Amino acid sequence: MGWGSWVAVGDSFTEGLSDPGLDGGFRGWADRLAELMAVGEPRFRYANLAVRGKMMDEIIAEQVPAAIAAAPDLVTICAGGNDLIVPGSDVDELAAKMDEAIVELQRAGSEVLLFAGPDPKAMPMVRRVRAKVAIYNEHLHAVADRHGARIVDLWAMHVLGDPRAWSDDRLHFSAEGHRRIALRTAEVLGVPTEDDWREPWPEQPKVTSWFQSRKADLDWTRTHLVPWIRRHLRGESMGDGVSAKRPELLPLRDGVKE
Repeated sequence: MGWGSWVAVGDSFTEGLSDPGLDGGFRGWADRLAELMAVGEPRFRYANLAVRGKMMDEIIAEQVPAAIAAAPDLVTICAGGNDLIVPGSDVDELAAKMDEAIVELQRAGSEVLLFAGPDPKAMPMVRRVRAKVAIYNEHLHAVADRHGARIVDLWAMHVLGDPRAWSDDRLHFSAEGHRRIALRTAEVLGVPTEDDWREPWPEQPKVTSWFQSRKADLDWTRTHLVPWIRRHLRGESMGDGVSAKRPELLPLRDGVKE
């Protein structure tokens, strides 16, 4: 089916972190998908309200009402990932809040698509909450089933298990990871594509030694993990002072190109 308008809601995943665009911002799976959705739909409009670092409560309080007010055909929502990393977060409570948000969005007349999170097994910091992610995903599948919402299961996308799907920070997807997620989401929405997200990764020789792997882990800890811990202890967020990159439903015009 054709979609006339779409509002994307969420955090850094939907903002598109680690997939840089030529304008100095980020492209991401959502911008890539918008380009596909606009093909043959000259009146198609797209807004992206997602901001990096946002927690579930912030997304529901700030972005969901704006999405409802815009009254688009489609709303995609991905929230809870940042909450899961924080010690003591309640998975059941997060799922209940997501359930309520979906009910509100559907009541306003929008179709809703949500995302089940990727398997963090290969990610050194996030894998400690792997069980929480798995439980949250089960909740999300139940929520989608209960309300007839569409869902993109990132955990089931085995191509995302390749390190090349992830950026150097090991928390956000690479440009290629975002491209494949855009293709998978297009498939769930019935949007035609020429490429296949299942395409195997090119073979590459394994030349990394134990020493190189250890050095990479230490570099990552210094560059990414320590700053994250400092921000968390200070009550700061990556999204402080950051605004949504496409706050209004607007035509793509020449697209949102790299």
